[in-house]
Amino acid sequence: MSQNPDKLNSSEEKLSALEDDEEESLDNSDRSVRKRIRQSAPGSHRDDTPKSSPSRPVSIEELMETAKGVTNMALAHEIVVNGDFQIKPAELPEHSLEKKVRDIVHKAFWDCLEAQLKEDPPTYDHAIKLLGEIKESLLSFLLPGHTRLRSQITEVLDLDLIKQEAENGALDISKLVKFVIGMMGTLCAPARDEDIKKLKDINEIVPLFRAIFSVLDLMKMDMANFAVSSIRPKLMQQSAEYERKKFQEFLEKQPNSLDLVTKWLQEAADDLAKLGHEVLPPHCNDGATGGASALCFTAVQNQAYLKLLKWDHVNRPFPETLLMDQTRFLEMQLELEQLLVVGTVLLVTFSAAGPALIDVPGFADRIKTIVKVLLTGMHLPSFNLKESLATVGEKVCAEVNSCLSQHGFTPFSAEREAVLKGQIQAVASPDNSISKLIDSRIQKFLENYLASSHQKSLPAIPGGLGPIQRELEEIAAKYIRLVNYNRMVFSPYYDAVLGKILTKEESQIVGKSEES
Repeated sequence: MSQNPDKLNSSEEKLSALEDDEEESLDNSDRSVRKRIRQSAPGSHRDDTPKSSPSRPVSIEELMETAKGVTNMALAHEIVVNGDFQIKPAELPEHSLEKKVRDIVHKAFWDCLEAQLKEDPPTYDHAIKLLGEIKESLLSFLLPGHTRLRSQITEVLDLDLIKQEAENGALDISKLVKFVIGMMGTLCAPARDEDIKKLKDINEIVPLFRAIFSVLDLMKMDMANFAVSSIRPKLMQQSAEYERKKFQEFLEKQPNSLDLVTKWLQEAADDLAKLGHEVLPPHCNDGATGGASALCFTAVQNQAYLKLLKWDHVNRPFPETLLMDQTRFLEMQLELEQLLVVGTVLLVTFSAAGPALIDVPGFADRIKTIVKVLLTGMHLPSFNLKESLATVGEKVCAEVNSCLSQHGFTPFSAEREAVLKGQIQAVASPDNSISKLIDSRIQKFLENYLASSHQKSLPAIPGGLGPIQRELEEIAAKYIRLVNYNRMVFSPYYDAVLGKILTKEESQIVGKSEES
């Protein structure tokens, strides 16, 4: 099992620069994981990394410019990679000083407006300014072809005419507000229909103004998110080149920014070399070039990407080219670890129950639900896996006996129950043979998925993983999407690093053969 992300230690500057401006647009759960990630990879770990050109001194202006470029790159990356990305309104903490100051200022403004409207005769200075802001907001929602709506808004919300009516005591502000609400209903997304309906039920002018501005803010958010979803396909085409350019600018200012990537790829190449001809393509060791060389590079890269799902996020800094996706890789790693336990429990259960329950509709899903619920929070420091698996054993045995009885089979004896509970509790051991088997098959499936990522047909699910096939394929799809995009952006850098690594290894092999 990987270390608990809650224990991660100190922030690495590169990741902090990427994410600080981004957190406000992310939901709370994602934000918490990002905070954990930012605590990983202390600078002291760099002592073990390969050395390259020393970084030159840079000015504050250069650092600020670089940070801005990295922030923009992170935002573009988030929009492309995260299909659920949405801009959300910033919410100040409930008891924060900023929220208190904002609430006081807003209350003073609306109190002033109410006081002006209660004067005899009423003063409409503030109200006219608000109508001007509303007019600008409504016009901002229009597309170039909305000429008729533009004319209506400009004509009805003519501020010069409104000022004249106010001076002559002929201003009907309720009529103007009614027009505004009607126009908002025309321009808003269907999701805001209920909010528009509520506006019509407000009778007092000041609360109505406040509510109108709240709904306008939501409409602006809707418009921004619509724009994001509209540009995503075009951004996908250009973002790889954009990210590569920004990273190159960063690399020029910090020449040692590929140290961790070099170490990561070197370890992957070493792993393949240890496995020998079982995994490494035969052309990788014979000095071939061209297509064979590309195949070799791909094999090493695939091995390197697989290593990210077994990463020690507590003690090891993440490769520089993957920092923006470290959160996602950690989340997938935790999901796979939970899925490993679920898959192992299911395999043990079906083995104990025999063929009687394999084809019973819904049985596997009920067991999965039980296990997932009881494993909630399994990566928290307070979580006791052994105790939770003991509870899982009790619940699973009860479900198995119930299902056996319902379908006319003999329920488990006390002895068989004890054996099944013991097998389930044994899953907590890192040396559990069944758990190791399931883990190796999951890794093999992901490896095959990587190799066939550009093919239409997906790899077959290895034996024993059928009950968790849907969950595994969902994780694999997210994983491949991240890998393919990262490869598309940074493959020139990876190829350059791997060229040096494999040339060095080839020369060492040639040297040894000459000596012998």
